[in-house]
Amino acid sequence: MTDFQKYIQRYLDLIQSENWLEELKFVGDKTVSLFSYLTEDQSKFAYAEGKWTLKEVLLHLSDTERVFQYRILAFARGEKSELPGFDEENYATNSFANERSLESLLNEYQLVRKSSQILLENLNSSVLKNIGTANGNEISVETICKLIVGHNIHHLNVVEERYLPEL
Repeated sequence: MTDFQKYIQRYLDLIQSENWLEELKFVGDKTVSLFSYLTEDQSKFAYAEGKWTLKEVLLHLSDTERVFQYRILAFARGEKSELPGFDEENYATNSFANERSLESLLNEYQLVRKSSQILLENLNSSVLKNIGTANGNEISVETICKLIVGHNIHHLNVVEERYLPEL
């Protein structure tokens, strides 16, 4: 197993069901519910120096999901060109998430998730095994679909374990 495979497996292992489309909806609803209970002040909380605020975590979920959506679309449509990676720290630094309202970030997350649901629900099963290269690593359409779910679960776990106990 390559380092990349080990890295993504930690996300895939978090998915509780074989039905990742159902999990996509469930984890999306859970994310909205959790963040909806936060106050504006709480959403600016970071559990340690140099860690993202809750607003930055939420926007990171949307940003990453958009990147994954593009990869899914490209590889499902047969793209052969290598797609670039992205630097999540750079994205977070340049997101200005803390200048936005929590409501705005939640609305964006919900729209991005709805867009993912529509894209993934309408993929022909024949393209799920399509392989493309992103950030120097080969990956299947189906694996990227599952990464949307596992990545979201990972960050919810971090929020529940490291942020919420401090609020």
